[in-house]
Amino acid sequence: MNPPTNRAQAPDFCGPDHFSRRSFLQAVGLSGLTWLTPLADLLALEAEKAPKGKPAKSLIFLWLAGGPSQLETFDPHPGKKIAHGTTAIDTSVKGVQFASGLPRCAEIMNEITLVRSMTSQEGDHERASYNMKTGWRPNPTVVHPSIGAVVNHELPNPRVEIPSHVSILPDQWAARGGYFGAEYDAFQTGDPDKPVPDIAPTVNDGRDRRRKQNLAVIERGFARGRQPDLDARKTLHLNTIKRARKMMSSEQVAAFDVSQATKAERDAYGDSAFGRGCLAARRLIETGVRCVEVTLKSFDSHVNNHETHAARNADLDPAFPALIKDLKQRGLLDSTIVMCGGEFGRTPKLNPLEGRDHWPKGFSFALAGGGFRKGYVRGSTDPEGLSESPENPVKVENLHATVLHQLGIDHLKELITPVGRPLTLSAGSVAHDLIA
Repeated sequence: MNPPTNRAQAPDFCGPDHFSRRSFLQAVGLSGLTWLTPLADLLALEAEKAPKGKPAKSLIFLWLAGGPSQLETFDPHPGKKIAHGTTAIDTSVKGVQFASGLPRCAEIMNEITLVRSMTSQEGDHERASYNMKTGWRPNPTVVHPSIGAVVNHELPNPRVEIPSHVSILPDQWAARGGYFGAEYDAFQTGDPDKPVPDIAPTVNDGRDRRRKQNLAVIERGFARGRQPDLDARKTLHLNTIKRARKMMSSEQVAAFDVSQATKAERDAYGDSAFGRGCLAARRLIETGVRCVEVTLKSFDSHVNNHETHAARNADLDPAFPALIKDLKQRGLLDSTIVMCGGEFGRTPKLNPLEGRDHWPKGFSFALAGGGFRKGYVRGSTDPEGLSESPENPVKVENLHATVLHQLGIDHLKELITPVGRPLTLSAGSVAHDLIA
């Protein structure tokens, strides 16, 4: 991959012999200096890049696969026709209600930034999942990296001996490295109740050493006479083997093992694979892993919508709040962003099978930690279900730009893809009202 290139940087007036930018602009009055318009544009761009306060350094993405209904989760309209009997409960923030199936989530609304006006142009599961995980709509000419891959690319952590991009309980569209390369794909693993597969040698130490020696002989023989065309691929191949071997012998692998947590911790997250996945996510972030994606499947409720969501909420309700409380108690919430949502929402109307169909025109997404505003709700959907346009909408790309911004990553940074195409990390702009 060619080295990245950054967009133009604004000049710095903050040295010992210069005014600060703020003092300079206040002193001379920028509006009256039309000759400084290009400078003003650059300073505004630099301000857009800089996160307020200390940036976060980790990301946990709770992926609600299949498209959860906003009406049966974070945006109920009790008593309205579109609710079709769904009831609501008060949250810890006055005037904000969640669906009745999420009482524990309701208790932590005071820690959440809730977007009730997410909008997308993708209504197909695969395309919408790609859109929500990468911040880009699918394009046949390029495969974009998921947000977890971007975080690892821009914020590498050399102290981590295990994969720093992890997907627990992935569906068929797990987070990918895109044009960064397969080395940025998420490491996929299942229920943390079971050991991570394929990391323990199946033979004794002596035989394992001989296997490595024999493999080295084969590698040298294969590479002979194939340079320089093979050099880059060989380096990647050998580095992959080296990282795998390092992981197999690392004590950090224990972070996957939730059996090492106390019974009280395990009980708080709920007796489910998703709950254990959320607990493992906290343990991995504590170890230094940059991004963990935990998937809760089967929100696709074309049939029996209410029953489907009752079952899914039973797993979501203990796990999401336990994760937030656990991170906060351990002093990790300010440095960790938690995203919770799916690829789209569900229609205001029930279909003849008592289900709700795909609805990318106004759905909910929850954020917590990482300097996001606490107890804040942005946007609203029509309680009568007549308008398809939510109030104060947030586009998917703007959500991504905002999350990257809070991680201290320049979302406008321009990279050159392996085919020589320049692309920014995000096509969106920062939604500053979501930030504390």
